[in-house]
Amino acid sequence: MKNRLKLIGCMAVLIFVFSSCNNFFGKKTNLDFLPPPNYSNKPVAYVPLQPGIKGLQYPTDVIVGWDQLIYVADAGAQKIYSYDISGTPMSSFSIPGLTSVAQDRHLNLLAIGTMDTIINAKKFTLSTIYRLKLDNAQGYGLQNAVIINKTVHPFYFTTGLKDLDTQTSFKHIGVMADNSYYVTRTGPSNSQTQFGGPDDAVIQFSASDVFESPIYVTGSNNAQYTNYFKKPYGIVTRAQPPQSNSVNTSGDFIFTSVQPGFPLEVQEINKAVDPMFGVSYKLVYYPVGDTTKASGFLYTPNKFVEPTGVTIAGDGTNYVWVVDAYKDSLYQFNGQGFEGVTPPPGYGSTKNIKVSFGGLGGDFTHFDHPMAVAYYNKIVYVADAGNGRILRFELTTDLNLK
Repeated sequence: MKNRLKLIGCMAVLIFVFSSCNNFFGKKTNLDFLPPPNYSNKPVAYVPLQPGIKGLQYPTDVIVGWDQLIYVADAGAQKIYSYDISGTPMSSFSIPGLTSVAQDRHLNLLAIGTMDTIINAKKFTLSTIYRLKLDNAQGYGLQNAVIINKTVHPFYFTTGLKDLDTQTSFKHIGVMADNSYYVTRTGPSNSQTQFGGPDDAVIQFSASDVFESPIYVTGSNNAQYTNYFKKPYGIVTRAQPPQSNSVNTSGDFIFTSVQPGFPLEVQEINKAVDPMFGVSYKLVYYPVGDTTKASGFLYTPNKFVEPTGVTIAGDGTNYVWVVDAYKDSLYQFNGQGFEGVTPPPGYGSTKNIKVSFGGLGGDFTHFDHPMAVAYYNKIVYVADAGNGRILRFELTTDLNLK
């Protein structure tokens, strides 16, 4: 009993001391400045990963390179920025008129910008692909980058220059496994008999930046369409990081179109090589309408309005992501063109779960004019141009595996 009375007495003293000492444990931290978490209560959904990459002016492209670094093309600052995989800033490099960036497997950057030139005492600003070598005697990285080549429109296929050439521009680059690459190009002159092909085109360059040809698509009737592409914009091949011996070598690509009213705004083109008939390019057909498998489809006519960015998973899942700048949204599809992702084990249904999301806004699950999308190691990156940032997302099912 005596010990119990002593214990009660000690507790009383402690309570008195703590209550007498104002803010004994320090002042309570005011957390009102923190935004409430924005998450979905669906069993499978994308959740934002923080921190994102902030402080950008108008980022129009984002990639995760073969060197496992993040590269951002900031059109507002006219600079390429590099970050490590955690999002820590590393370096930057200025490119006039910068709009997009890509990397080949030699770890050279290919950036689309502009170049000013004077011809016959007249100044012209021409669309240009800059090749940047990142590895030299000073070490590897964007801080040591050197421009080693410029591909200027239209001088890769002609020595002449028309006034309309200043209105023609490169948009995006899709690099293949052998380091040759496709480029989307748009412009006002689209005659099928035009030298160099219509301005609206997907064109191919060799690994050494030599122009090879426009891509002509063969239809189901075996007719070849020289004017198949209408305002092509985003483009991606199936050769995606990480570096490995199993990188896809097919030469297939997915492109987007921002032509108003164009019924099929995102398409995959298959490159086929025949020993007798040579190379041909044909549309890959994806099924539409089977609602037992998905509630949305990549090839639904007029599904998109302004699909500015597209990417493919390089980890074997074959998922495809599209961002629509007009709808301020991110969409995900599987390798069969069904919208959504495969349900987790024990889910109770085999139908794809829709994880597309977006809408106009500035919080962590909304966008303002998203321009590009990238994917690496289960993380999706979105260039949210209007909000001046790069956002990162991961599926709840992938989070649970960590």
